[in-house]
Amino acid sequence: MSARTRSMPRRSCFSTPGSNERFLQKAPTVPADMSFLDLEDSVAPKEKEAARAKVVEAIRTLPWDDRVLCVRVNAWDTEWTYGDVVEVVGNAGERLDEVMLPKVQRAAEVVALDLLLTQVEKKAGLPVGHIGIEAQIETTLGLINVEEICAASPRLETIIFGPADFAASMEMPVLTGGVQIPEYPGDHFHYVFSKILMAGRANGLQVIDGPYLKVRDLDGLRDFAQRTQVLGYDGKWALTPDQVTVLNEIYSPTQEQFDRAWDILDAYQKATEEERRGAVMFGDEMIDEASRKMAVKFVSRGERAGLTRSAR
Repeated sequence: MSARTRSMPRRSCFSTPGSNERFLQKAPTVPADMSFLDLEDSVAPKEKEAARAKVVEAIRTLPWDDRVLCVRVNAWDTEWTYGDVVEVVGNAGERLDEVMLPKVQRAAEVVALDLLLTQVEKKAGLPVGHIGIEAQIETTLGLINVEEICAASPRLETIIFGPADFAASMEMPVLTGGVQIPEYPGDHFHYVFSKILMAGRANGLQVIDGPYLKVRDLDGLRDFAQRTQVLGYDGKWALTPDQVTVLNEIYSPTQEQFDRAWDILDAYQKATEEERRGAVMFGDEMIDEASRKMAVKFVSRGERAGLTRSAR
């Protein structure tokens, strides 16, 4: 499954509290690219252990289609992490694609999860490496160590920015995470977005932005999501079905962009293979090998989003 999901789209990553059976039942009906069932922040401490069985039942019995399916366990500085992994992966690992590890601060935390997953997979009769890992960067120390974190395990598929906990870690004077700060003359998270993106891409990972907490403000969500979409992020967390709809649009190329990327690839192939030239005019633009690389990324992302080339 880890090999299956590594390149699958994650434009919208839909969060569902693992303790809420009604929300769990609804989650498969929401057209998100990725669903994750949460055992961490959205579950009260006294409900965490009971939520594991609910999550196992949901994974085993609900119609999840072909989407990426993930469970967020609790962080290593709690008493619940190993129990989350043993119970959920041990009892529902066949359909589960990934485990998400929150508040990662050092590469050793990812290595520890990798080792635990290996033992649980062996015990459950699953292939070693079956379960992928998603890692969340939510603290200043995690950001400082993000390059080592992204290189810590071949199981890693995704690196995620957690804006609310990060703002608290930075002691920013804000009470809502993941939204723009009008008083700041620019994007207060631009450096963070870029640093995480570079570390992720250098290690072949997908890179995801965290939640936009003003769930009824879809225009605000659209504005904020476009910031990371323009940088090159693959997607963003969604907290409601309406947010899923917006994110699936924002993080997909338009049909026009998709078709133009294909046209660039055709023109460059003709120039290099038939005309034996390394650069050629494409309309009023000079294209070369760098242009081909950019076009390949657009085509790949468009195909992941289900686009097909328009008929000529």
